[in-house]
Amino acid sequence: MNYILFDGPARNNLLPFTYTRPVADIRVGILTIREKWETFLGSTCTTLTEAYLSEKYPMVELEENVMINASYLPNQELIELIKNIKENQAVFHGEDVIAFYTTDSQDEVNFESYEAIEYDNASLKIEHTWDVFAKNGEAIKADFELLTKDRTSQPISKTNNILGAEHIFIEKGASLEFVTLNANSGPIYIGKDAEIMEGSMIRGPFALCEYATVKLGAKIYGPTTIGPYSKVGGEVNNSVIFGYSNKGHDGFLGNSVIGEWCNLGADTNNSNLKNNYAEVRLWDYESEGFARTGLQFCGLMMGDHSKCGINTMFNTGTVVGVSANIFGSGFPRNFVPSFSWGGSSGFKTYLTKKAFEVAEVVMQRRNIEFTDKDKAILEQVFEHTKKWRKGDD
Repeated sequence: MNYILFDGPARNNLLPFTYTRPVADIRVGILTIREKWETFLGSTCTTLTEAYLSEKYPMVELEENVMINASYLPNQELIELIKNIKENQAVFHGEDVIAFYTTDSQDEVNFESYEAIEYDNASLKIEHTWDVFAKNGEAIKADFELLTKDRTSQPISKTNNILGAEHIFIEKGASLEFVTLNANSGPIYIGKDAEIMEGSMIRGPFALCEYATVKLGAKIYGPTTIGPYSKVGGEVNNSVIFGYSNKGHDGFLGNSVIGEWCNLGADTNNSNLKNNYAEVRLWDYESEGFARTGLQFCGLMMGDHSKCGINTMFNTGTVVGVSANIFGSGFPRNFVPSFSWGGSSGFKTYLTKKAFEVAEVVMQRRNIEFTDKDKAILEQVFEHTKKWRKGDD
C-alpha cells in the first residue's frame, strides 16, 4: 500500500512552522511526524501539502493509496486499523478524518459514501503550535519505546552521575563525560554522534538527536528535544528545537518551539509566564488575532531562518515568523512578521536578497546547499506574509 500524509485543517494553526514544511515534518518527541509513521508502517510516506512546498516535498500517488492526517501521531492500535483499511473505508476520530482509502482514478472523495470506522481511543494530535512543546513529553516517551525496544544502549561512562539508568539510551558514537542525567522523571535519549559536554545537568524526558550538542554546564529540564545538528547551552525548559539551530550560550528558553536554521544570540531570554499569572494568548495566523492557549506557561514560537542578537528579550507568548532578524534593547512586540528587521524601536522589511545571502552562508557552514527550491519557498513566504509588514507595498 502507498501511504500519503496530508496537512489537514491543522496546517494554518501550525504556522509559522508550516510555512516552510508540511505538517508531517514537524518534530515532536524524538522523531518528526513523518518519521514516526514511516517507522510504524515500515514504508516510505510522501506528503500532500501546499502547492509551493510540493516541489521540495512531492507527493507520490499510486493506484491504491491511504491518505493519513499528519496532525495525528501514530500508535500500534491506530496502525492496525490503517493497515487493514479497504476500499471505501475511512477512519474517524469524532468529526476528524484520520485516514481514508483512495485510488488514482478518483476525482473526489465523498465521505458519505464511505464506511466510517470509529477510533475512540486517545491519540496524540498536534493541532496548535503550542502542542509541540505541551505534548512533547508524551511524544518522547512513545518514540523512546519505539526506537529502543529490543535494543541495547551503548554503555554509560562511569564519569557520569546517573539516576534511572534503565531509562537512558545512548546511540553509537555519542559522547558524554562528567554529566548529570536524571531519567527518573522521564526517558533520556542520546542520538548518534551527539555530544553532551562536561558539567551539563539534564532531567528527562529529554531527546538529543543525532549530531546535536549540549554545551558546557547547560541546565536542561524536560520535556525537551534538541533536533539534529543543533547546539544548545544555558538553561532550557520544556522546549523543542528543530534541526540545525543554535542556542549556544547562557540565557533562558522555556516552553518554546524554535524552527530550523535559527540562532539565538548570547544571553537571549524569553518569558514563559505573565506577571499576573494569566492565561497566555498567542498570535494566530488564521484569525489574525491573539488566540487563547489555555496555558499559563508559553514562551517563544520562532519560524525557520530567524535570528536574534545578544541580550534579546522576548515577552511571554511571542511569535516570530520566518527569516526575521531581531536585535536591540527592550521587548519586541508579541508578533514579529516574517522577513522583519529590527526590534522594540520598530521594524523594517528584511529584503529577500539579503536574507538569501545569509541563509546560503549559514547552510554552507553545515555543508548543506541553499537550493533553488529553498529559495522559491522563502520567496512564497515573503509574499504570503506581506500584509503583516508595515511599509510593504
